[in-house]
Amino acid sequence: MAITKKQRIAMAVIVLVGLLAGGGLLLTERHKTGEAAEQAEAAGHAHKEGDGDDKKAASASKEAHEEHEERSVKLTEDQVKKAGIAVQVAGPAKLQAAAEFTGEIRFNEDRTAHVVPRMAGVAEQVVANLGQSVRKGEVLAVIASNSLSEQRSELLTAQERRDAARVTYEREKKLWQEKISAEQDYLQAQSALREADIAVRNATQKLAAVGATGSSVNLNRFELRAPFDGTVVEKHLALGEAVKEDASIFTVSDLRTVWAEFNVAPKDLATVRVGQRVSVSSTAFESKVQGTISYVGALLGEQTRTARARVTLTNPDGAWRPGLFVTVSVYGENQDVALTVPADAVQTIENQTMVFKAVSGGFEALPVKVGRSDGRVAEVVSGLKAGDQVASKNTFVLKSELGKASAGHEH
Repeated sequence: MAITKKQRIAMAVIVLVGLLAGGGLLLTERHKTGEAAEQAEAAGHAHKEGDGDDKKAASASKEAHEEHEERSVKLTEDQVKKAGIAVQVAGPAKLQAAAEFTGEIRFNEDRTAHVVPRMAGVAEQVVANLGQSVRKGEVLAVIASNSLSEQRSELLTAQERRDAARVTYEREKKLWQEKISAEQDYLQAQSALREADIAVRNATQKLAAVGATGSSVNLNRFELRAPFDGTVVEKHLALGEAVKEDASIFTVSDLRTVWAEFNVAPKDLATVRVGQRVSVSSTAFESKVQGTISYVGALLGEQTRTARARVTLTNPDGAWRPGLFVTVSVYGENQDVALTVPADAVQTIENQTMVFKAVSGGFEALPVKVGRSDGRVAEVVSGLKAGDQVASKNTFVLKSELGKASAGHEH
């Protein structure tokens, strides 16, 4: 049977529709498969990211725990008592406002002497060395001086004349009393003895004025001695060197006290007064010393247009060396501060300002930000809250123990 043209067209349409339907199904399946794969991949990424976040969180928690351990100092109550560590509650207090000035440590000029020979001559011995501690009256150098020789000769001559005048006086006095000689001879002998006494005293005082004694085997030997206990801070003399009578050959200073000097601008003169309490500190070391202003200049410097102020500091250990730059905090009126700790509670550890908070089993070093301080209490700006108990005395013990713990942890 022959297939008509219409039948062939109908069959072609049916085949075409079937092919289109099959391709659509295939695309749909591929699309679904792709979506499923994408979802699976996204789920895998999410799982990985979740694992990463968990690891990061675990790592951060571990680091925080280690940091907490590194800042902890384990001490029993008995150990705390034996170390003399006191605990105080952080809270409000009155704090003296302080104005800070830059200053410098200088010699106490009231206890500093420029030693001059007062007699020209040549150095025969140089006993003292630079930096040597000397006692009052100790020989610094020996100088041979012709001028001294002449003065001692003058004294010896005056003493001989006085002795002769005394013999004459005693003889004339006896003769006058026995009515053998005239009273005039007795009075002349008496006058001569008085003149001889004056000559001896004059020669003796000349020697005393230059620090020399009248008795010496060598008439020209001059012993230069320390005026007081101190340290030789300058030396300008060598063996065999000729010196003038006014040459400053030694400088001796008593370094047990020094001056902290600073300049005060005219606007601050109303707040800087003699007797005011100050605190002196230096960036060279952690030590801080309290004192009072002993002098404020009445005149302004021509160059600086500032007044010179001074604090006299005791310096038993010699830590405050002349030439050291310092900060002088001058305290004024009391002010109410919301959160403070004792000044001794604050320690600097690895360039961080910290306090030791009392915790169970010991102390924990907490980084804090401090503000004003008057040497007795320090303002806490952040890092601590009112009511926290902190170590307030002998905190250097805790700092030392923390350093040992850190060193052990590193090993």
